[in-house]
Amino acid sequence: MTEQTNAPTVIDVWFDPMCPWAWLTSRWVLEAAKVRTIDVRFHLMSLAVLNEHKDLPADFVDVMYKAWGPVRVIAAAQAQVGDAITEPLYTAISRRIFVDDRRDDPTVIDDALAELGLPAELAKAATSHEFDDVIRASHQSSQDAAQMEIGTPVVAINGIGYFGPVISPAPKGEAAGRLFDGLVLLAGSDGFYEIKRARSQPPVFD
Repeated sequence: MTEQTNAPTVIDVWFDPMCPWAWLTSRWVLEAAKVRTIDVRFHLMSLAVLNEHKDLPADFVDVMYKAWGPVRVIAAAQAQVGDAITEPLYTAISRRIFVDDRRDDPTVIDDALAELGLPAELAKAATSHEFDDVIRASHQSSQDAAQMEIGTPVVAINGIGYFGPVISPAPKGEAAGRLFDGLVLLAGSDGFYEIKRARSQPPVFD
C-alpha cells in the first residue's frame, strides 16, 4: 500500500514512561507514521495519578512513587523548551528503561537529558511538585478521551480515544501501517467500543 496523500490522521498517544506496553504502542505509532500520513502527538499520563488513593501492595506503592520522576522531568522539559521535546525525551528515557534494561538505574534520566543536550538541572524536577498540576491535567485528558478511568497507553484516533492497542512486539514497516489501517477503520465505525483477548506473552523489546 502506498502512502496516503490526503490530510493526515491525527493520533494522540498518552503514555507513562514507566509502562512497557505504552512503550511498545508508541514504537508502533512511530513506525506507522513512516508509511502512512499521520500527525502523531504525544501526551503525558501518570500511573501514579491513576493509582493514588487505591489500596495497593506495599511494593507497588514504591513503584508508583518512583513513577512520578520521569513524568515530572518530561513536564519540566516541556515547560522549558516546548512540547516538541516530549517524544524525543520519552524515547531517550524509556529506551534506557526497557531496551537497555536499566529499570533500577538512577542515572537513566541524567543520561537521557545529556543525550538530547538538555540542561542537567531538569533532573531535579523528578522530586519536585512544581509540575504535578500540569501532569494531572494531561492525565485527565487521557481519561476524557476514553470516557472512563483507564490505564496506559491511551490512543485517540481523530479524537476518539481507546485503551491500547496492546501489542508485543511492536510491528514495523508495512505491518505497522496495516495495523494502523485496521484501527482507523474500527475507530470510524459508529458504536465500536472494545476488542480484547488474553495476553499470552510478556512485552518483547528490541
